[in-house]
Amino acid sequence: MSKPSVGMIGLAVMGSNLARNIESRGIPVAVYNRTGEVTKEFMAKFGTRDGKPAGFTASYTMEEFVKSMQSPRQIIIMVKAGAGTDAVIDQMAPLLEKGDIVIDGGNAYFKDTVRREQKLTAMGLNFLGIGISGGEEGALKGPSLMPGGPKDAWKIVAPMLEKIAAQADGPCTNYVGPDGAGHFVKMVHNGIEYGDMQLIAEAYDILRSVVGCKPDELAKIFDTWNSGVLSSFLIEITAKIFTKKDPQGPGYLVDKILDKAGQKGTGMWTAQTALDLGVSIPTISAAVDARTLSSIKDQRVVAAKEFAGPSVEDFTGDRQQFIQAVHDALYASKIMSYAQGMALIATASQQWNWDLKLDEIAAMWKGGCIIRAKFLDEIRRAFASKPAPTNLLLDSFMKKEVTRCVPNLRKVVGAAVSRGVPVLGFAASLGYFDSFRTAELPQNLTQAQRDFFGAHTYERKDAPGTSYHTEWEQQ
Repeated sequence: MSKPSVGMIGLAVMGSNLARNIESRGIPVAVYNRTGEVTKEFMAKFGTRDGKPAGFTASYTMEEFVKSMQSPRQIIIMVKAGAGTDAVIDQMAPLLEKGDIVIDGGNAYFKDTVRREQKLTAMGLNFLGIGISGGEEGALKGPSLMPGGPKDAWKIVAPMLEKIAAQADGPCTNYVGPDGAGHFVKMVHNGIEYGDMQLIAEAYDILRSVVGCKPDELAKIFDTWNSGVLSSFLIEITAKIFTKKDPQGPGYLVDKILDKAGQKGTGMWTAQTALDLGVSIPTISAAVDARTLSSIKDQRVVAAKEFAGPSVEDFTGDRQQFIQAVHDALYASKIMSYAQGMALIATASQQWNWDLKLDEIAAMWKGGCIIRAKFLDEIRRAFASKPAPTNLLLDSFMKKEVTRCVPNLRKVVGAAVSRGVPVLGFAASLGYFDSFRTAELPQNLTQAQRDFFGAHTYERKDAPGTSYHTEWEQQ
């Protein structure tokens, strides 16, 4: 076997699965892990196939690893994002040759990617930040890959990326843009994922709390939904979750899981970046807030004893109509969430001159990734049209769907609020829509207040572009 040009650093589940994916496409892979025992275990499991050596070359020092490869090296780092990535780069970079390509496949903060690229470019090396979505199974069988960095370096690795990516009307990968663009798009993908998951959780909560759906019925409902406009990976796995019986006793497993949701930071980064860029993403931000609120379980248990919810009678309406209303509320809110995420990407593209193609990004998300959904075909079409809409809600198809579904969103939010069922995501989506569609918002008063206490000035409706200040206490 000739020397590999592709290498993998980090052989935890994601790294090992990605390495196996690459090797399965006939591409030899050099592998290395800081802990040698992990490398030995990997080779014991995957180093042979049908009694013959597989296409892996194992190394147990960084120097040996670099020497085992031919230039231009394409080295993928799959370690914990942050200081761990910097440590690997600092150790490896002096050993590399000009033109070699370092690839960060972790969930890195995009500004860290910008910093790392600048550092390695000064050393004559190439650095790509590639957002990878799809979890463990996606890494092995075909993820969505969002590469950013120097285009010339991307062209070298593109043939490999296209082979290992998920396939959905073509490979679910394409060049995203320069420096941190790939990791930025992956960050926003995760923010939309937060929104999707929160909205699905709220739909589940409303169905069980308002109309009394049990897991077996919920499984059927979500399975039916997965055959229509809501068809997606998250709806599919939700239906499967509701069928899982508790292996330790009677009942369903979902009812036994503690209601504390974890988060690794990408949703928070999305919300923070949106604030920095002045883009409103209330559905995504609400999803981050919901996870944070879920984490204070002990305080919520105490508060539940101190505050009673509203007294309501049992549901007496048409059950099937209400279930359909929840479906439409989820669909409308999902459109709002994607509209917010795509608006954030569009603004970032303008801010940093990235020239991001929203239709191509939607295509990358069609397969492999967590938010893959039938709905993305329409998003891709919308942003490929000429002229593309300034906001997804203004696309003709989206306008029709939102107009059809928003009345049921109002109905569901009203039913939840009247019963004290928390709907941070649904309510935020409805508020976003109503604010977006309102020509005259009450922020004229906000601006008057700002001018009153801080002389921040204001514009007049009848004289746009001119700033005014009023001495408000003078009569």
